[in-house]
Amino acid sequence: MRVALGADHAGYRLKEKIAEHLRKGRSRFDDISPSNEYDVVDFGTSSKDSVDYPDIGIRVAQAVQVGDCKYGILICGTGIGMSITANKIHGIRAALCFTTDMAQLCREHNDANILALGARVIEPETAIKMVDIFLTTAFAG
Repeated sequence: MRVALGADHAGYRLKEKIAEHLRKGRSRFDDISPSNEYDVVDFGTSSKDSVDYPDIGIRVAQAVQVGDCKYGILICGTGIGMSITANKIHGIRAALCFTTDMAQLCREHNDANILALGARVIEPETAIKMVDIFLTTAFAG
């Protein structure tokens, strides 16, 4: 499964941890176990140098919109800016989540196709578990 990944400078470190985790194709959590390795498409940023988050958010959202990637994950300081940016793209349902329950419910009930995370407000272990849940939860219809 192709997953678009993008972050601004505030989310750079968390993006790198998530990318490494997805490329391994295995969850660190016993209750969630992705069956395949993920094909991660990294839209940047590639350092902690300041960037304009909308540039990255739009590119990830467009990759999901046209079907190049099935899902997207966007990370900035709070997740707010990335979620606002992504939701401006037609067909995108970006969900800003802070808990594992929110990550599950946004897929089950809202068919979210982009997960927005805040690197300054979520612990990395929680964020990784949220990513696993988001990518393995089906839309309930």
